Amino acid sequence: MGQGATGQGAVGQGAVGPTGALGLARVLAGDMGMTPQLLDLGCTVPPGGDAPSHGRGLDCWEVRNHNSSEWCHFIRSNPDCQLEGGFLDYLQGVFCVFPPQLLPLAVTLYAFWLLYLFIILGVTAEKFFCPNLSAISTNLKLSHNVAGVTFLAFGNGAPDVFSAVVAFSNPRTAGLAIGAVFGAGVFVTTVVAGGIALVKPFTAASRPFLRDVIFYMVAVFLTFMVLYFGRITLGEALGYLGLYIFYVFAVVLCTWIHQRQRREGLAPPRPWEPEMATDTEEGESSGTNSGDYGEEYRPLLPSQETSLHILTSALSPLDCRKWRRKPWYWRLFKVFKVPVELVLLLTVPVVDPDKDDLNWKRPLNCLHILTSPLVCILTLKSGSYGLYQIQGIFPVWALVTLVGSVLAIAIFFTTSNEEPPKYHCVFAFLGFLASAMWINAAATELVNILRTLGVIFQLSNTVLGLTLLAWGNSIGDTFSDLTMARQGYPRMAFSACFGGIIFNILVGVGLGCLLQMTSTQLVVKLEPDSLLVWILAGALGLSLVFSFVSVPAQCFQLGKAYGICLILYYLAFLCLALLTEFRILLFSSLGGQSWRKGPGGFHTQG
Repeated sequence: MGQGATGQGAVGQGAVGPTGALGLARVLAGDMGMTPQLLDLGCTVPPGGDAPSHGRGLDCWEVRNHNSSEWCHFIRSNPDCQLEGGFLDYLQGVFCVFPPQLLPLAVTLYAFWLLYLFIILGVTAEKFFCPNLSAISTNLKLSHNVAGVTFLAFGNGAPDVFSAVVAFSNPRTAGLAIGAVFGAGVFVTTVVAGGIALVKPFTAASRPFLRDVIFYMVAVFLTFMVLYFGRITLGEALGYLGLYIFYVFAVVLCTWIHQRQRREGLAPPRPWEPEMATDTEEGESSGTNSGDYGEEYRPLLPSQETSLHILTSALSPLDCRKWRRKPWYWRLFKVFKVPVELVLLLTVPVVDPDKDDLNWKRPLNCLHILTSPLVCILTLKSGSYGLYQIQGIFPVWALVTLVGSVLAIAIFFTTSNEEPPKYHCVFAFLGFLASAMWINAAATELVNILRTLGVIFQLSNTVLGLTLLAWGNSIGDTFSDLTMARQGYPRMAFSACFGGIIFNILVGVGLGCLLQMTSTQLVVKLEPDSLLVWILAGALGLSLVFSFVSVPAQCFQLGKAYGICLILYYLAFLCLALLTEFRILLFSSLGGQSWRKGPGGFHTQG
């Protein structure tokens, strides 16, 4: 979720689009016949209940109802406990590898791994995915407005969208997608937006705010109707994507009209905001030498570096000068990020159009010709494509290694260290694809481990989505938007709250469901068995209506009172959701149906 509404930044998408990258990673689940695929948003269904049980025997949630000596056999013999995709089987790990007495230890290790997965997602998106999209946008000569509401939004929302697509690929984890998309929407439009108003009271941009809130309310209403009717057709899935295209057109049109009015002297000048200062320390590209701080540290006399020195400096994720100046907590966090950054530096090229040499590192970029394709085939479908043997003899990964080695050697001997080749922009597309595969692999592991925690604690996927997954995917936006507000750019940060999440809900739901459809199956069923789904939809709709009414009522002057109201609203919503999940708060009837507690949430009955 990013600054889609601001039109700031230039991040782009080229010939290798997000649909292509995500489509390669989809996992089709369920019956592929003429029957519409069922995505159970409550995730789990009690035996004998009225809601669908996927036809897969006992639900995996019931493992905790058995004797601990039977846990491993239950997990291995029950088809519902088979995780889709991923490199690790977390359910078998916790119930078969760890003895029952060490279950708390297993949960603790899983929690740390979950946090590390969020770090992997954040580092990959921020330092590798977004810079390559920026380079692609520059090469395609896209305007900042178009790039900001499309590819900047895609770059910043990559973890959310990938997580939603992966979750929609399995009927048992679809609740995670809805919970995360709605939960992140409520969190960003209340806690983050309210925090900005508390940190720096400001005057909101009226037309962009009204435009974004109206589009977002329409998107939430469409999702509510899809859940109400319990299905999404091909036309409706395409309608989600079409609505986002219309939103992009509206942003470009409104910007053009405003600029024309300003040229003609008809539009009043906007409230002044200082130019965004660039931080050469924090804004450095991860693919560059972290010791490069500008003119101060450049040598007086030009010198030619050897290929070995270029390779070692480009692969160094740490800088001694920066390390000494930073506080202890930054150093601790950096220690956790170093292994991730090192692996990504080895496998993902980064093109930086703001540098004179476009971040051309000949030895490292030649190595990327070999490592990036290997990453793509070894992370796709958990490496099943990479391990496939051609004619039963020659594995695919060996063929890719052979071809990549030949190309790398040819490029190394036909280029120089000082000047990038004319086809250097191709590395941006390669880096985009490789980073997308890394994000998809991390998102798959993230969804699987959240489902495992849901089985352990007997929680619905919806509540996991609206809490852990939504918080994890939104934490980066929270810090960046609040930091932006403290530095004097509250209007930009506030616009990012509403502009970015429009992309997440429209593309996340639309593309996630579209990828589950085939030529014989053009309808995806969405069954909101959990009452939390309706609470989520209602809470998000009410928060948008509140802002839509209260902000104009305050003449777009947003202060601390507005921020406090939004944060209190989120706390009340979270309490209501958790009280409902743990059956402390009961609903005897809703829409003519009664709700009872089952494994994974409330379900309807007669």
